[in-house]
Amino acid sequence: MNAATFTMDGLTTSEKTVRFARLSRTRTVEVVSDDEDAQLMLAYARGEMRAFETLYARHRGALYRYLTRQARDGEIANDLFQEVWSRVIVNRSRYEPRAKFRTFLFTLAHNCFIDHCRRVKSRPTGLRIEDADDADLLPASEDTQPDTVVSRDETSRRFRAALATLPPEQRDVYLLHEESDLSLEDIARITGVGAETAKSRLRYAVAKLKAALSVTEA
Repeated sequence: MNAATFTMDGLTTSEKTVRFARLSRTRTVEVVSDDEDAQLMLAYARGEMRAFETLYARHRGALYRYLTRQARDGEIANDLFQEVWSRVIVNRSRYEPRAKFRTFLFTLAHNCFIDHCRRVKSRPTGLRIEDADDADLLPASEDTQPDTVVSRDETSRRFRAALATLPPEQRDVYLLHEESDLSLEDIARITGVGAETAKSRLRYAVAKLKAALSVTEA
């Protein structure tokens, strides 16, 4: 992507500052309140760039994993990742604090992915996510012996393959549940279904993943 300049309510910053960097393989989870995120987003809407940088640092990992698992193609995921954050920038003035920032962010991500599928007129069928954060797909052991590493990699591969076989609607709810840390009610709103439907889709997805992994391990 070429260097770009973003102008926010009179505050101009180069892409060097607002850089959507490739993620490291180290996963960190920071527990913050929804109210704190909302206040940061409001501060960013007023032109405070540091507020955006904080939000980006907190949520980029979960967002990138969601998009990578959905797209199953590193290049597509990177493009969507850029697009989502660009939409955050463009829509900052429309954000309302009664909506959680995570709901706002993952609604944009969900819509970007659906828009991508419509553009290519299909859901992704490949499994090219080798450049994803594989260590995050399943809990990793601290044991680094070769046989343990091989076993962990094989389990991760089976998990990705099982995830790819889920119906798109079930996979979407499952990934939102895993990555966004939102309630089923929020996930239902993002995906445009009722709460019971979202709950049912999640239940079926989890059952199918467990069944697929248990069969391959038998």
